[in-house]
Amino acid sequence: MAISDSTFNAANRRGAAKKVAFPAVVAVRYDRRISRIVMSLASGLQIAFAPRDVQGFEHAQPEDLVDAEISPSGLGVHFPKLDADLYLPALLEGFLGSRRWMASQMGKVGGASSSDAKTAAARENGKLGGRPKKIRSVAGT
Repeated sequence: MAISDSTFNAANRRGAAKKVAFPAVVAVRYDRRISRIVMSLASGLQIAFAPRDVQGFEHAQPEDLVDAEISPSGLGVHFPKLDADLYLPALLEGFLGSRRWMASQMGKVGGASSSDAKTAAARENGKLGGRPKKIRSVAGT
């Protein structure tokens, strides 16, 4: 597939704009003491997060998180043992995975939440016999 000069130049402009908008990753490490991936940015900011909160890293072991490689642009980090990548702009925008994966994570949190209102509603539902049984229709009857 051939890439035209205009397409190539447009991609370069978009890449340059991203590099201006986001500080580059200058160092990355896994801190075993706090069980976090720590990224140091050119701006002086450090970002630390639990691998279990990132799509593709949920079951990563500490030894899988060493030897991370920073991309030439400084906007990405590759973890060879997991064959997984992190993209800094998405990370800074609050996306640790695809939209679908993030939605499933949020659903887990919401479903596990507990409040006085939720407890009271469950108690009232229980007094009424719980959830009604689903009625199955039989074809032809």
